[in-house]
Amino acid sequence: MGFHLVRKTDIKIWQIALYYLAGIAVSLILGAVLLTSLEINAVDYYKDMFTAGLIGNRFPAKTIENFFVSFVPLLITSLALALSFKMRFWNIGGEGQFIIGALTSSVIALKCPNMNPFLILLLMVITGMVFSGITGLAIAFLKTKFNTNETLATLMINYIALYVIRFIGDTKADWNFFLREDSVRPKFASFEENARMPYIDIGGYHLQFSVIFTVLIAFGIWFYLKYTKQGYEISVVGDSSKTAKYAGMNVNKIVLRTMFISAAMIGLAGAFTASSSAGVSANITNNVGWTGIIVAWLSKLSIPGIVVASFLISILQYGCRIASASYPSIDSHFADLLQGIILFSVLAADFLANYKIVRRKETDNA
Repeated sequence: MGFHLVRKTDIKIWQIALYYLAGIAVSLILGAVLLTSLEINAVDYYKDMFTAGLIGNRFPAKTIENFFVSFVPLLITSLALALSFKMRFWNIGGEGQFIIGALTSSVIALKCPNMNPFLILLLMVITGMVFSGITGLAIAFLKTKFNTNETLATLMINYIALYVIRFIGDTKADWNFFLREDSVRPKFASFEENARMPYIDIGGYHLQFSVIFTVLIAFGIWFYLKYTKQGYEISVVGDSSKTAKYAGMNVNKIVLRTMFISAAMIGLAGAFTASSSAGVSANITNNVGWTGIIVAWLSKLSIPGIVVASFLISILQYGCRIASASYPSIDSHFADLLQGIILFSVLAADFLANYKIVRRKETDNA
């Protein structure tokens, strides 16, 4: 007797929803047990978490602004990863590509303090996209030319970029213009006003332009994949590269083009975040490269699904940080622990909703 996994073919949408709800319920119960062990009222904590601290907040507009600072890079990164995943090119280098985009765009911000605001933001975006895009293009070239493992190659980019930005942040030297000159200890410099993300004032709420652009990007990617020839080619390559070649498609060209777009979009997210945060830091990614993989997976690479999943996970992440800050007995890592429990439970629910374990009888051929 043996066991093997079989994909469910008759699963209904409402059944999948029940699995997800059950996974979330289990994770919240586990979280409540942990909170109770720390002598914290789980109901109050969850209220603050799911409302992101808006209830009773004297400055709700600032809370919403900070939420979108987290939501924008996660959505753009998730959309970018979905592009490469659709053609089964496993781009795991979102963290590194994000850092490259943020770091290279900050060069423009720090070296051009007196440039026109529109021009400097445009150059920051272009610089971040180009350098990050070239990184993705190089990995795609290695894949198409030498059949290298793209998972390992993109993964290594994460650590290279991370250690580069840490080295810059910890090294006080004459050449290091990324740091403040007036600080004894190494500290990243802040951008001048011209390099900071502009906004529209709506009743005291500052709607940053990056939010508007992100909505347009999401619509553009949806249209690109659904109604353009290049988007159709990505789907065909993802289904079967042999079929794509048989149909006369240049598979290598499609891989190179798509990977450049994917990495460039992540670089754009990095440039947006650097401008919105008025600077860079060693933890500027907020793990969006890793979380974006989860978002893309949970949404089944559906663009509308990615928008919804990014929004919900951003609420979870931001709400956890806000709620944890209100309780002295919780350290900064509890929010990450609770997020991990919830995301793991949802992924487990997704697996159980789509697969079942079947007992297989071994036949005796003797």
